[in-house]
Amino acid sequence: MELAGRLAEYALSTKYQQLDARTARETKARIVDALGCAIGAFDEEPIGVARRVVGNERGPSTILGTSSHSSPSLATFVNGLMVRYFDFNDTYLSKEPAHPSDNLAPCLAVAEGEGAGGRELMAALVTAYEIQCRLCDAADIRHRGWDHVNYGLVSSSLAASKLMGLGLKQATHAVNIALNGHIAMRQVRAGELSMWKGASFANAARNAVFAAYLAREGMTGPAPIFEGEMGFFKQVSGPFSLEIEKFGGKKGEFKVGETYVKYWPAEYHAQSAIWASLEVRKKVKDLGDVESVLVETHEAGYTILGKDPEKWAPRTKETADHSLPFIVAMALLEGDVSNATYSEGALHDAGNLAFVKRVKVVEDPDLTTKYPAKGMPNRVTVVEKGGKATSAQVDVPRGHPENPMTRHEIEAKFLKLTHRKVEAAAAKEALARLWKLEEEKDLGEVLGLLRVDRRFKA
Repeated sequence: MELAGRLAEYALSTKYQQLDARTARETKARIVDALGCAIGAFDEEPIGVARRVVGNERGPSTILGTSSHSSPSLATFVNGLMVRYFDFNDTYLSKEPAHPSDNLAPCLAVAEGEGAGGRELMAALVTAYEIQCRLCDAADIRHRGWDHVNYGLVSSSLAASKLMGLGLKQATHAVNIALNGHIAMRQVRAGELSMWKGASFANAARNAVFAAYLAREGMTGPAPIFEGEMGFFKQVSGPFSLEIEKFGGKKGEFKVGETYVKYWPAEYHAQSAIWASLEVRKKVKDLGDVESVLVETHEAGYTILGKDPEKWAPRTKETADHSLPFIVAMALLEGDVSNATYSEGALHDAGNLAFVKRVKVVEDPDLTTKYPAKGMPNRVTVVEKGGKATSAQVDVPRGHPENPMTRHEIEAKFLKLTHRKVEAAAAKEALARLWKLEEEKDLGEVLGLLRVDRRFKA
């Protein structure tokens, strides 16, 4: 059987009952984390753009933070953009990086549309995580000029197919349709970054959901989509193989527990650099005496966050949260990194920009050898007037599977992100119900608790 069919067969075979206690717990933690990120971003400009475009389109799926509903594909786009915008949702790092909780938006939208409950949602989301992460393990596409969200075309279309109860042929065609027509270029993460950085997966998932609905109605797609003469292997990834018999629920462990939760709102490769910067900051008496800052990182950290000249004078929030020099500089200057770190005022502050110019980013080949099996190491060295040098290196940041955030920390992050967006009692009730998601029959009831209270006007 061709790869698309084998992946479809796997997706349709997974069951909620296969989720062990740890997998179920980690899945709910990722949902709590992603929904907090989404509500926190409710008032941001790109989300407003997306809501205006959706307009009065009606359907069964909740637009997060509102009482409005839209079609599953359009709700997927708006909600996916909300989850991703702050660059605060989870990450998976392998041959290809990913943000697997990007799959939550399509799973939620289709689950509501199909009248599915919490157990069905969890099973579909775990399946999406599994497929996307296993594809990331199989082949690096970013160095070939393609965006990691292309793997989401597969994971989201199959999660949607699962929730819709499609047959094997229909689910396979959902993958065929989604992949052939919607390949995204890596330019979205090169140079000066735009609002589309946060929308890239949301758009992929929108197309994936639409592909699944087309396949349900009988639309067929080009095949074999991976192995074909002009297929994915030939045009995008190069050939690879997947040992599906070792996927979660078969002979392997589910991947959701191997994903990383973000402690700071910054691209994940910068997480350890922030912690290292905070350690150095404790030992520097006067930041005005800092002559230079050296950030030594691994290859991915350098090429994604420290190669482009735009990173030293970021003009957009999207560029700033993908800039090692800016993030390190602000961590040193402020002793913190928050969403306010990327405000217009911070981006144009002359003092901030002058300090950023003192930062140099280089790849350390020894650190590259550690990535990602032994973390994502960053070393920060500050040199003060007189030549005093202070260094700190952090390999495994908080939120990494080897240094996990606690349930209390995840809840605190959720409540901080929803503060002055959602009424406190409603946010706490939503939390309680999300931790017992397997008991929920009506997902719309839980999502309704997260409506943004406009008394808290941004």
